[in-house]
Amino acid sequence: MGTLDHLWAPWRQAYLSTTRRPNAGCVLCQALRSRHDRRSYLLSRGPTTFVILNRYPYNSGHLMVALNRHCGELSRLGREERAELWETTATMVKILERHLHPHGVNVGLNIGRAAGAGLPDHLHVHIVPRWFGDTNAITTVSGMRVVSASMDALYRRLKPLMPSDHRR
Repeated sequence: MGTLDHLWAPWRQAYLSTTRRPNAGCVLCQALRSRHDRRSYLLSRGPTTFVILNRYPYNSGHLMVALNRHCGELSRLGREERAELWETTATMVKILERHLHPHGVNVGLNIGRAAGAGLPDHLHVHIVPRWFGDTNAITTVSGMRVVSASMDALYRRLKPLMPSDHRR
């Protein structure tokens, strides 16, 4: 049995701290209510979900598929919400694979703060493109994260690729 290595990510603490402010509101709900999709990095709107770039990405192209309603419990989703959530997730993975050419993709939900949810009351699926060599010591040693593409550039690149049935 080998030793267990730990990778500490203290750079995430600033993000986690900002989401704990009382009365700060839900950033996903704020982005959805906004009519400034480009400023919010909201890529696509559907009947029950929307797609948004993660403002604190683990990697370039880190997207989230979120519910249109403020709900943090998977068990409270209706059939249409579950179907659209996973169908949209599959579509976004396909788009990222075709256009960003990652070597792999992480897809996941963090349900509850103990599971790592920074926004525990608003369910969202993370889609994180991964490339060989995209993890390195700079995060641990210097408290920085290297993300190779700007949010604006990613938004401009991905927005035209959104399926027409998921735009407003």
